[in-house]
Amino acid sequence: MMQEAMFWEKLDDTKGVCHLCAHECGIPEQGFGICGVRQNLQGILRTHVYGEVIAANVDPIEKKPLYHFLPGSLAYSVATTGCNFRCGFCQNWQISQVSVAKGNALPTRKMTPGEIVGEAVKNGCLSIAYTYTEPTIFFEYAYDTARLAREAGLRNVWVTNGYMTRRALDTIAPYLNAANVDLKSFSEESYRRTCRARLQPVLDTLGAMKELGIWLEVTTLVVPGENDSEPELRHIAEYLARIDVRIPWHLSRFHPDYEFQDRAATPMETLVRAREIGREAGLRYIYLGNVPEGSDTNCEQCRKRIIERRYMGLKECTLEGGRCPSCSTPVEGVWT
Repeated sequence: MMQEAMFWEKLDDTKGVCHLCAHECGIPEQGFGICGVRQNLQGILRTHVYGEVIAANVDPIEKKPLYHFLPGSLAYSVATTGCNFRCGFCQNWQISQVSVAKGNALPTRKMTPGEIVGEAVKNGCLSIAYTYTEPTIFFEYAYDTARLAREAGLRNVWVTNGYMTRRALDTIAPYLNAANVDLKSFSEESYRRTCRARLQPVLDTLGAMKELGIWLEVTTLVVPGENDSEPELRHIAEYLARIDVRIPWHLSRFHPDYEFQDRAATPMETLVRAREIGREAGLRYIYLGNVPEGSDTNCEQCRKRIIERRYMGLKECTLEGGRCPSCSTPVEGVWT
């Protein structure tokens, strides 16, 4: 469904600038932004993906991954096609790297924002997750859905690369309860080479989300030969610790995919060492992803296991009012 886009500034009769994400594309008549789904038609920026769902599933919130946000609950998870990054190691490239602009768009399912909310309620979900691709590029659709979700008593969650402008973030923030942000590396050169983007806007988003009171967790896909060196991992860990040592950091195992099929999967010892580096930096909650271990939460004070998870799901949560049942130490998160 074609709809006029938000965050658009007209420069003249044939060209304008999109201020949705940090690319801030200048788009001529008939042209598309880097996302491939926002097009300048007759001097008006329009989105091609409003109401066009490529994926809609009921997922455990742990799959996002969000480990300190409503554990054991379900999230109705939706996405459209397209992305404003071009990551060669993308694990969802089949839907993120297709678009109207490329001429390889996939068949979609039409769903109104109200229908998404209705499906979430019907399936017993406590939240709607905008995920799988990049929610920023279907902002108008996510924004309208999020407002209706709030009215229905649901929470809203973004799984995002963090590349939105502050204006876009401030607009969605009143309706956004939690986010997991992909921090892909701590190298400007790596961001430019592998994602066709920049690092600093992502760092700005992390700080801004914390400032705005959005529950924040961070994921780093650890890719051999790309971002798995000790100095690189230490830079990421130390930066997160400067924001807040209680930000959960998810270290996910890379599997060969898309343009990185010549790389081996991340060795388990690399993930274990990355976790050690995070602890040395002072981070309290560090989790391993895409592996069958390293996902439990221990109390930072007495080290008692207080949340036990199975692969992408919850096994047991013994928290009592957001506190460790053994020593009453508060555990940072959104528990009710």
